[in-house]
Order: sequence, then C-alpha cells, then structure tokens
Amino acid sequence: MQPPAALARYQRALDDHLRSLVAQTVTLDLSRMLAYHLGWQDISGKPATHTGKRLRPTLCLLACEGAAGDPARALPAAAAVELVHNFSLVHDDVQDRDEKRHGRDTVWAVWGEAQAINAGDALLALAHLALAEMPDAEAAAAASRILNQRTLEMVEGQVMDIEFEKRVDIGLDAYLEMISRKTGALFDAALSLGAVAAAAPPETTAALGRCGRRLGLAFQVRDDMLGIWGAESRTGKPVGADIRRRKKSLPIVYALDRAESDERDRLAAVYSASDVVSENDMTFVMRVLDALGAQGYCQEQAAIHRAAAMAELEASALAPAFAAEIREVADFLLERDF
Repeated sequence: MQPPAALARYQRALDDHLRSLVAQTVTLDLSRMLAYHLGWQDISGKPATHTGKRLRPTLCLLACEGAAGDPARALPAAAAVELVHNFSLVHDDVQDRDEKRHGRDTVWAVWGEAQAINAGDALLALAHLALAEMPDAEAAAAASRILNQRTLEMVEGQVMDIEFEKRVDIGLDAYLEMISRKTGALFDAALSLGAVAAAAPPETTAALGRCGRRLGLAFQVRDDMLGIWGAESRTGKPVGADIRRRKKSLPIVYALDRAESDERDRLAAVYSASDVVSENDMTFVMRVLDALGAQGYCQEQAAIHRAAAMAELEASALAPAFAAEIREVADFLLERDF
C-alpha cells in the first residue's frame, strides 16, 4: 500500500523545523549523531534522505488543521512528538542490542552506548525546547503537561516490555496494556497536542487522544505481524526476525496462551533459552503460530483497535476532510508491509 498523501504534505515544514532545533547543538559530535539518526546524513556526514514516515507529527498537524487551527502553530508540538519518538528509538536500540534500524547502523553501533545515551537525552531536551516555541503560553503549558505525561507512560511501557523478556506467563491483557503505554501513549500525545495547538474544546482534545491511543495499538499489532511474517524485501529483516530475537510480540503471547500443554511447554522452552534459535525451533514456532491462526488473530485485533479509533475520531467532530485523511492514515497503519 502506498503511503497516504498527508504523510508528504507537511514534510518540508516539519523537516525545516526539526533542523532548526538540532542546529541549537554546538558540539560537532552530538550534531552529527542527531543528524545521522534523524536521517539527514550518512555515517561520513554526507547528505542522506532516510527520514522515515513521520506518522506522529503528521497526525498532530492533521488534528490541528481539522480542529480549525493553523498547522504552523502546531509545528513546535509536532516536532516535539517526533523528537520524543526518536529519543525512545535511540535508547531502545541500546537496550535491545539492535545494531540495525531500517537497514542502517544504529547510533550506538557507530558511536558506542555512552554516546548513544547522550544523543537520546539530547533529543528529549530538544523536544522540550520545541514546546517552548509554541506561540501561546497557555497552550505551551498544556502541551508540556500532556507530552510529559505520555512520555512517562511510554517509559513505563518500555520497563514492562523489558520485564516481560524474563517471563512466559505474560497474558494477552497484560501485553495489550504494555503496548498501550509503550506505543499508544505517543500517538495519543500526537493527536491531543494538535487539538491543543488549535485551542480546541477539551472534549475534542480528549476524544482525539483516545483515537490516537487506539491507533497506536493498531500500529504496534501490525508491527508485531511484520516482525514475523513481513517480507525481507520490504521490512529489511528476514522472515521470522522477531522469533530469532525471542521477542515476545503479540503472536507469541497469543500462542503461549492458546497452545496445548506439550506445545506450550516446548514454546516456553524456546523462549526461555539463551542460545541461538535453531532452524528446527524456528520451524516449530512458525508451525504452532500457523496452526493456532495467530496471524488472523492479530489482524482481527488490529481491526478492532482501528474501529475503536475511528469511533473516537467521529466523536471529536473534526472537519470531515481532515477526519477522512486520518482514516486514510489508519488504513495505511493496518495494511502497510514495511
């Protein structure tokens, strides 16, 4: 599926704003790490274009414009959401020991763990500086409160995710609660901040936040599916990559919950071991997932969360044209293959 047109509409203005924020860093090594991670440079410092989809800031700007606001007034908030997202990615890569992200070396793989932590911290600091640029002091204070609350939730979700790595008794409800925080919270922030920038009524802001929360869940469920069944040519990772990493994503949590005792015991053993996942174990896990219909279950869950998000979008009374574009983004989240 091709990305919706809305994802390209604000790209230049957003990119310019992000660059102006990063330009506040005066240490060359830090500037290079941030420019590299944000996709503007390669490792040698030459210009590059690896900027990603910018989903969250786009949703922020769509929400602002749909609530009869000027999207230019929401640019600081949109940039802040994107910077917080990237702060989390840099730190996640260190915590997960991921050396690649979208086919490129991660910051810690190039500059080391200590410097990657510094780069992540800088991105978070720049997010707060971005909010200080909002043209209305009252809106800036409200936006800061929302973003800090949602960032704290996101970190709580990451703490839960790391703790879950030690367990095989997670349960579906606990997993959904974790991704509601780790992923859903920042989508919630994106749409909420767009409404705040537009000075929308509190009920509109709340409904858009709930819409974003559900969209985040749908996004993460789709990510979980791509981590197992996604094509390497599209995701940049081999089929079953998350199985090789023993990542307890939704398909695995579902299988551990639904498998018969013998298969569950072997599945738990595979996910409790510390050696390299063998080809026999890979085949076994894939067979169990297929037998239990795990892919269909995940697709159903993603659709449920999308439908709930669209109900909240309807309740927000956003302008029809912009609500339609958010629906297009939601469809993309469920159908994307990368």
